[in-house]
Amino acid sequence: MNYLLAILLPPLSILLTGRPIIAILTFLIWIPALFFSGGLTHPMFILLAWALIFHAREDRRSR
Repeated sequence: MNYLLAILLPPLSILLTGRPIIAILTFLIWIPALFFSGGLTHPMFILLAWALIFHAREDRRSR
């Protein structure tokens, strides 16, 4: 479910993984990037969110 949310709203997905500061910074960069680039930078934020989700899941698995 969180991976689907990462496609639509990457900052919210990052927030739900437990990284609020990175989520706020991502949101502050994501909004202007969407407007100025016309959505071309959106895949970069999706990949960032997926990497953080994967890392959080691996951390939980290792515990």
